[in-house]
Amino acid sequence: MTAGTTARSEPKTALIFGVSGQDGAYLAQLLLGKSYMVHGTSRDREMSSFINLRRLGIFGRVVLHSAVLTDFRSVVEVISRVRPAEIYNLASQASVGLSFDQPVETLNSTISSTINILEAIRFLGLDTRFYSACSSECFGNTETPADESTPFHPRSPYGVGKAAAFWAVANYREAYGLFACSGILFNHESPLRPTRYVTQKIIRGAADIAEGKAEVLELGTLSIARDWGWAPEYVDAMARMLTRDEPEDFVIATGETHRLEDFVAQAFSCFGLDWRRHVSSNPDLLRPSDIAFSVGNPAKAARLLDWRAERRMAEVVAGLVEAELQQRMG
Repeated sequence: MTAGTTARSEPKTALIFGVSGQDGAYLAQLLLGKSYMVHGTSRDREMSSFINLRRLGIFGRVVLHSAVLTDFRSVVEVISRVRPAEIYNLASQASVGLSFDQPVETLNSTISSTINILEAIRFLGLDTRFYSACSSECFGNTETPADESTPFHPRSPYGVGKAAAFWAVANYREAYGLFACSGILFNHESPLRPTRYVTQKIIRGAADIAEGKAEVLELGTLSIARDWGWAPEYVDAMARMLTRDEPEDFVIATGETHRLEDFVAQAFSCFGLDWRRHVSSNPDLLRPSDIAFSVGNPAKAARLLDWRAERRMAEVVAGLVEAELQQRMG
């Protein structure tokens, strides 16, 4: 190093499995803002549209790879090539409703992807920090706000898979000394959610009715209650988990719960509509088993990560409506 020059530290490298999804795209945006070199995977990078990366304006800034997470060799190859400081597993089948139609695929993809990444890190001997996306679905019904010590009682194949993945992460952390942790995230929404999610179905249904394109929106039960947050805030919690001295699991939630009926009423009111005149309940849309009440206790995240949810249900709905209107206006 010559006189007058200063040493530059290399940017951290992160690898996001499932970068094309809602959380993967927002996480990539967040890490790029922190000057990370961000790599991401999809099953086939040549065939994937990466529409969410494009919507956020970061498509050309993420190094993309093909990887099949149920294939150990494929996972080892991409991790060996990138040798990242941090790995985030946000892949696998992500719809609770779809998991009832595809239980085997859901369980296989959720468990295998997690085990393959953990084993690849161990096999390659890397000093890589690993984040695994867990879910509030592991808890099932929560009579009181669930925290990190609340027992699991999943009520869907999706929840069963996530619970198994959670314990795999804990085992690799304890048995092999890996820096591996799980974020137990409660419901978090954004404009990047696909239409099959009920929140987007409600927003788009209300917009169609307001524009005269439809008369009625059919939903299942409106009595379920959920803890709804804002996805861009939740990916910030993920990143904070990997900056700690020791790996720990965290519940990420707002700490508030609202019935789906309240979400519907809030959405329709944004369009000047009375939801009671336009929403009907269709028993065919009910799941074989569902969670009646779900709420999390994010006290540990507030204490150790200095993380708190800023947007609550009403602000989440307002953000979704604003994005929908902007998209319809072109």
